[in-house]
Amino acid sequence: MTERRFYHLTRKTLEQTLPGLLEKSLERGWRVLVMVGSPERAEAMNQHLWTYRPDGFLPHGTAKDGHAALQPVLIHALADGPLETPPNGATVLFLTDGVDQPGMPGVTLICDLFDGNDPDAVASARDRWRTAKAAGDELTYWQQNDRGGWEKKA
Repeated sequence: MTERRFYHLTRKTLEQTLPGLLEKSLERGWRVLVMVGSPERAEAMNQHLWTYRPDGFLPHGTAKDGHAALQPVLIHALADGPLETPPNGATVLFLTDGVDQPGMPGVTLICDLFDGNDPDAVASARDRWRTAKAAGDELTYWQQNDRGGWEKKA
């Protein structure tokens, strides 16, 4: 059984939210795979993670950068092909852009981030919730509060 967390973004964008979640993951010693919808999005996220905070460093890369197995945080575009296992040995998988991915060997936590201001993204997340529930995943639902923090709603 895989733990799957749904993160309903309402106050902050993915670009504002993801770096903090990745930092917390690395602090816990987790290796992470981030799946995005397109190669362009992968490159944009790659650049953003280098520049989102001038006084910090978040080690990451893309398959295009090479040495995927060595990346603590690896960004993968779904359009670059499906993955059967995380190339970097990730135990945590972040899904963005409506990407759906069943569990993978070694992955114990899947975090599904979706834009709560986009009705299509919300509907798609509900579909993914139903599918994950039917698969027997352990589900939790988190929503941003007025301060941008997280509240567990289900």
